[in-house]
Amino acid sequence: MRKSLLLPLIIACALFMEGMDSSVIATSLPAIALDLHENPIALKLALTSYLVSLAVFIPISGWCADRFGSRLVFSSAIGVFVLGSILCALSSTLVGFVAARFFQGLGGAMMVPVGRLVLLRAVPKSDMLRALTYVTIPALMGPVFGPPLGGFITTFFHWRWIFLINVPIGVIGLIMVLRHVPNLYGDKKTAFDGIGFALSGLGLSIMMLGLTTLGGHMLSTEVALSCLVVGLAFLLAYYFYARRIEHPLLNLGLYRIKSFRAGVLGGSFLRISSGTIPFLLPLMLQLGFHLNPLESGLLTCATAAGAMFMKTLTQIILRTLNFRRVLLLSSVMSAALMVVIGLLTPLTPHLVILVLLTVGGCFRSLQYTAVNGISYSDISHAQMSHATSMVAMVQQLSQGLGVTFGAAVLQIAMAINGEEAPGISEFHGAFVGAGLIGLVSLIFFAKLHNTDGAEVSGYRGKRKPVA
Repeated sequence: MRKSLLLPLIIACALFMEGMDSSVIATSLPAIALDLHENPIALKLALTSYLVSLAVFIPISGWCADRFGSRLVFSSAIGVFVLGSILCALSSTLVGFVAARFFQGLGGAMMVPVGRLVLLRAVPKSDMLRALTYVTIPALMGPVFGPPLGGFITTFFHWRWIFLINVPIGVIGLIMVLRHVPNLYGDKKTAFDGIGFALSGLGLSIMMLGLTTLGGHMLSTEVALSCLVVGLAFLLAYYFYARRIEHPLLNLGLYRIKSFRAGVLGGSFLRISSGTIPFLLPLMLQLGFHLNPLESGLLTCATAAGAMFMKTLTQIILRTLNFRRVLLLSSVMSAALMVVIGLLTPLTPHLVILVLLTVGGCFRSLQYTAVNGISYSDISHAQMSHATSMVAMVQQLSQGLGVTFGAAVLQIAMAINGEEAPGISEFHGAFVGAGLIGLVSLIFFAKLHNTDGAEVSGYRGKRKPVA
């Protein structure tokens, strides 16, 4: 039993470090912006640059693990992540801070997908949800401790220390990986798709640069729009290129699988919606409600606490209701709760805010597990490397788009109201918009059958007759 839990716990250590880092920085954005003499909204670049780096480098994570070995890639990724954290702590300008976050994302791009790939290849589909639960429950401790820890450090010390806490965690993780993770190799015969990596990497990075600078930060509006056009052109070129080669970097043929298509595309809209929360919620609590970073962090951590609690019930719920019903119900409830959160005011009791954020975290946790489970439910072991890379890339890109979407709605509301800084009404509009975009996922989930993914969920209901 000890050995069966060891690998998930080692992977969870990496997820803990990444999850805590992301939640800590979200709480401290206003203080970092003040110290760097920047508008708080401009700090969206620090969030999205990290997510863009993940989206760019995640596709090659599976190939790197197969070619160079899982232990070497995993340990190197932890080292890069820790070095990036140190560079963030030493940054004194917005450009330097964004660049350090991008470098840090290179480590994150290799850490999480490689660990998940090793785990999914080691367990049968009937145990997939249980294995993912072993990984995610310890990893969710990061978002639980992150917001209050970030608020505490920012309030009583200095924001630079929030990145230095990754150093001891990274050292412990590195020792565990070197001692217990085997240096397994995959198929070395598949050549590296350099052209595909260049096209997809340039397309994703340039497109996201355009999206995140549309507000006039770092680049002019004209240059930002040009980046959008150029980035989309590169991605379109990759699409036609990938259709002509035998082993593309990103296997677009996976989208022919209905369950994979529903999980990835439907899940992307859910993550765009929920991806606005780490950016909008701390800003609303601090700028709109005038709470200090510690108070904001203590309230924000309720979301992650609810998510961690739900992980203990997810398998039972999915086995009882099936993937389709869970995804439809949780999507509607999450959207409704996003709208309700947008209607909060500084006079709302903190207990009410805590309850709403906790319940919202429960439903989003249920969504994420269901989306991951249905995405891999019909994927063979031979396809798992490509599927894991594709899912991780789309997930991180969607979260980056969520930050961009939240900031864009906030800026539009400010422009309409003639405000230079966001107020309560501007945050209300941003949360309502985030909730509505999450409902788009229903289009994909409604096409599933009740028995789709039953091998993974354990659902025993009657099979829907074929028309």
